[in-house]
Amino acid sequence: MSEYYNYIKSLHLIFVITWFAGLFYIPRLFIYHIEANTKPSPEKEILSKQLKLMAKRLWYIITWPSAVLAVVFAIWLLVIYPGWLSQPWMHVKLGFVVVLILYHLKNHQIFKKFQRDDIQYTSKFMRIWNEGATLILFAIVFLVILKSSFNWIFGVIGIIVLGILLMLGIKLYKKIRSKNPEA
Repeated sequence: MSEYYNYIKSLHLIFVITWFAGLFYIPRLFIYHIEANTKPSPEKEILSKQLKLMAKRLWYIITWPSAVLAVVFAIWLLVIYPGWLSQPWMHVKLGFVVVLILYHLKNHQIFKKFQRDDIQYTSKFMRIWNEGATLILFAIVFLVILKSSFNWIFGVIGIIVLGILLMLGIKLYKKIRSKNPEA
């Protein structure tokens, strides 16, 4: 079975990448939907219909299948190399994967509401929410690459600093957008 390791790992990585692509883009579609709701008719209805269709295709054709396949290939890798489960870095990684799955499920809940035009979020909240996948991605990639050489203190500080930088970026974008609404 280990002769297939590189193929399985490659497929796992491909589906992780496409899963994250969906998780990066779905909140952007939510933001566009929120902003479309402020437009006058008929523009509001036209945009809403198009954004719901785009979100539906992204969510069910790319994001969900990618999530399932990424997990399936990850489990397969753990079956091939069960010793990884005894590694402390793998425990932390799996913790982040659980957070990623919870983030995905929350996006699904938001998606279902938006499909019904039940919009309960602001575009500012959704811009911040959009960075959740980025933080999880950084944490998992650094953890997997650095493994046991990963200094937990610097790792935690790095994720906090990244979070602060992302929030500052959102504030800067808001300031630029308020001066130029087309940005």
